[in-house]
Amino acid sequence: MAATTPPKVLFEHIGVFVHSSTHDVEDQDLLISGYLRVLDKDGETVVEYKPLEDTVDPSNMLCACKDSSSVVEWTQCPSDRSHHVVDQQQQSCETEWDMVNTVSFKRKPYANGEGTSYHTHEKNCCAFSFTAADLRTVTVKTEGWTHLIFCLKDDTTLPTIHFHQGGCKEFMDCLQRCVHLTECPRDKTTFLVSCQNKALSQSFENLLDDSNYGLVHKLQKDPYVATLGGFSKVTNYIFDAFRGPELEQREMPAEEEDVAADILGEIIPGLEINQLEEPGFEVITRVDLGSRPEVQRGEPLSLADWVKYQDKEGRVRKVPELKERIFKGGLCHVVRREAWKFLLGYYTWNSTSEERKSLQRRKTDEYFRMKLQWKSVSEEQERRNSRLRDYKSLIEKDVNRTDRTNKFYEGLENPGLILLHDILMTYCMYDFDLGYVQGMSDLLSPILYVMENEVDAFWCFVNFMDEMHENFEEKMQGMRTQLIQLSTLLRLLDLAFWNYLEAQDSGYLYFCFRWLLIRFKRELHFQDVLRLWEVMWTGLPCQNFHLLVCCAILDSEKQKIMDRHYGFNEILKHINELTMKLDIEEILHKSEAICLQIKNCKDLPCSVSEILGLKAACDKSTLELSDYGILTPPLHTSGELVSNGHGQLSETSSNGYKVAFIS
Repeated sequence: MAATTPPKVLFEHIGVFVHSSTHDVEDQDLLISGYLRVLDKDGETVVEYKPLEDTVDPSNMLCACKDSSSVVEWTQCPSDRSHHVVDQQQQSCETEWDMVNTVSFKRKPYANGEGTSYHTHEKNCCAFSFTAADLRTVTVKTEGWTHLIFCLKDDTTLPTIHFHQGGCKEFMDCLQRCVHLTECPRDKTTFLVSCQNKALSQSFENLLDDSNYGLVHKLQKDPYVATLGGFSKVTNYIFDAFRGPELEQREMPAEEEDVAADILGEIIPGLEINQLEEPGFEVITRVDLGSRPEVQRGEPLSLADWVKYQDKEGRVRKVPELKERIFKGGLCHVVRREAWKFLLGYYTWNSTSEERKSLQRRKTDEYFRMKLQWKSVSEEQERRNSRLRDYKSLIEKDVNRTDRTNKFYEGLENPGLILLHDILMTYCMYDFDLGYVQGMSDLLSPILYVMENEVDAFWCFVNFMDEMHENFEEKMQGMRTQLIQLSTLLRLLDLAFWNYLEAQDSGYLYFCFRWLLIRFKRELHFQDVLRLWEVMWTGLPCQNFHLLVCCAILDSEKQKIMDRHYGFNEILKHINELTMKLDIEEILHKSEAICLQIKNCKDLPCSVSEILGLKAACDKSTLELSDYGILTPPLHTSGELVSNGHGQLSETSSNGYKVAFIS
């Protein structure tokens, strides 16, 4: 017989517990510690739990609590700070704080061997193993810590396993890469398990950089690369998996489209395929935007001009005029280091030079205190902190591939790379809930390049991330909102083009995902990114100007897309190939012209006014429409024709978003 392939460990976590008594907490006198594994045995996914030899009596465990008696003491010890790259032994010398007392636990002795056979019996009962194909449901509950309950298809309920020391999320992520998990409609803590279509799973495997990671994981961790780099592949694989080679030309049935939509919805969390419309009521007339006005750009603001806008104490005067100058022409590079601090809100416009020096001293101290938090983590601590390890691993991976063709970051052991790494690690301490998500290094890189200073770059990055935070949150609500808003603007500007995209299953505008996620950082040459960002940071000429930048790019490409009859995949490919081919000045010209064209429109829909921050126009429009009774809800929700006495209204409804078209 041929030797079988040894099982491949996909996940392993030590320190998972089974309670000896789950019915009465007061009788819970024993915790059985073990390890949980997910294995790949000859292509079959197996989950197994095995107890360890030792058990822990929880009644004898001493834990750090929030009372004053258990607060860990810290003492400061002198140490010279080094700004050079050093090895781990040298780094330990840089630590400024040492922990002087410890937390321990004691083990309860058993007289005359009592308890030994009991432990063995309990451990034997608690071990289990099953294949993912035999799993029906997984219930995830949190009561102080997270615990899981597995129910098999033969109605067997396995012992509850408790994650006292974390690891549940990582296990569920691994399981989700092996099977399809669907939230139970009747119980949100329970997930229904189904094995994915084999052809679809195999197709997904073809996209992997690392066989341990599934596509959903890849997109969640690195959405800006995976979305445009692999999204067209994803679509082909999904559709091919459903159709099969012999049915390549067959139209996909509605129920199969729903399944594909569910999968795509999982790929980009928070972007619900069939719920792109926001709830509410909007009346949209066939708006005549009029002609697009001509606009003129200016020259970059020089250092001499920048100095003229400051008084003797360093306050910036005529701020609206200055912002207009920056919007029209950007900044000379020599001005950026100072001006960006104002544009990003690190400095206030009315602060004096002395106030800014005082602020820098405080912020420097605050920064290095946060930096010390991760610099002083021992290897033993890091081994017990999976989130910190994950953040550190992702940062090291990203730093090594961020803007390496730029002289500021090229070469090995480049000081710029070290600063990039340290700032991102310190940001994890500043916002540990968010931590680090791939793509954030792209937002920091230009800021550090301009500042050439670790502390200033950090605080400017913090302020930029305040604006971009929702883009990187797990639910990606910021991305979903922006795609909805962009769709609304595109429909107003060119309904025919939007209808074409919709007919090609591209109305969701996912091909703009990377543009929005990292503000065109990967689409433009590095110097053009600096120009675009400083223009956008002025807040002129309207709110969400970056959405009009998207509209300007699409406006330039729409004729090619429509004339060549591009379908879904061709559109994605075409947009992706625009990288490094875009003219920043042409884009800014067109974006500003589009903004003025919209502002000049007298009958602007309220939704568009809100997106662009044109509230006065929105209030006026709402008042006028209310006079005609058009906004008195509810008109109708059935899609039938209704009349309000001023003409006929035809109404459509999409997921609760009711749109009335005046004919």
